[in-house]
Amino acid sequence: MQNGLGVPTFGGSGYPLYLLRRMSLLSLTRSNIRLNYLHLKPIMKLSYQPFELELRHRFTIAKFSRTSTPLMLVQVEHEGQIGYGEASMVPYMGESYDTATAFLNKLDMGRIRFPFSFDMITSYLDSIAAGQPAIKAAIDIALHDLDGKLQNKPCWQLLGTEPARMPDTSFTVGIDTPEVLREKIKGGDDCEIIKVKLGRDNDKELINTIRSITGKPLFVDANQGWTDRQKSLEMTHWLHEQGVLLIEQPMAKTDPESNAWLSARSPVPIIGDEAVQRLADVGPAANVYNGINIKLMKSGGTHEAKLMINKARELNLKLMIGCMSETSCATLAAAALAPQCDWADLDGPFLTANNPYKMPQFTDGKWVLNNHAGLGLELAENIH
Repeated sequence: MQNGLGVPTFGGSGYPLYLLRRMSLLSLTRSNIRLNYLHLKPIMKLSYQPFELELRHRFTIAKFSRTSTPLMLVQVEHEGQIGYGEASMVPYMGESYDTATAFLNKLDMGRIRFPFSFDMITSYLDSIAAGQPAIKAAIDIALHDLDGKLQNKPCWQLLGTEPARMPDTSFTVGIDTPEVLREKIKGGDDCEIIKVKLGRDNDKELINTIRSITGKPLFVDANQGWTDRQKSLEMTHWLHEQGVLLIEQPMAKTDPESNAWLSARSPVPIIGDEAVQRLADVGPAANVYNGINIKLMKSGGTHEAKLMINKARELNLKLMIGCMSETSCATLAAAALAPQCDWADLDGPFLTANNPYKMPQFTDGKWVLNNHAGLGLELAENIH
């Protein structure tokens, strides 16, 4: 077609063909600019280093004993800010420096963009390899720290936490001789609750020793060490008389029937720990336990831990937030969620001898959440 001037036009638009071609070229050029901008946008920088976290005392539970824990310290840098994370790889969970390094080498940081979609990030991390929740937690924690710094907000605020609801945290003592127990308990003078590892033949002796030292309320963790239903029930009644507030994973995680039987009869709340790793475990746990213990090193980090808290509340489960052997970094990440839980066992910095970060503020038996952007982590002089 032609217009009144005899210039070729397209259809009924009235626009000359040459002008439409120029408009198309301009649109294409702008699209290329947008694509090139996205392509050239700086990719976040990932760095990491192995770190052997030394314990103040040999740590013994029902089935394991150790004097240190391998960590992988992680940093993610973007737009002049650095997010810090860590993986605490306790040996019985199956992760190591080798598995963590292999995972991180597969990580494509170009897949992670700010503003973050933590649902997408969690799915991506799970797509790299099954399991390995601790190294996934390290990335997740670092990104939450970075997210807060980029938004200039504390993590606890972004997570909808009310700091005034912070619960007391417990101080854990592993299985040991009466003499060593007395020394260990002195290290927890600032805490208002003592957590005791049980699960062996001398459980009552350990409790009696602790009761000769302190009258503080107790948490008990049997670490799957009890095997007989009736004896376990009798033990729960005796522990109730000793001022025990809760009992973690008394029987094998592979025996939900026995744990459910005990939960229905115990005067003390029975808390699922080893049986509850990630979000998919919360629903089944509601039919077995009175509550669950969430740990970032099991859940794959802060994001899924928050989802687990929400799900547990829907199911009327009690909530405890706990830890592995961890530095101030992972402790603060968990503390940002602790006020959303009923109990806290976040004693990592008290139990370690070479924490590479500064000790967070701890007052009246509780961690104090500050208003600094991100986790609020303060670096020691030897960390860069």
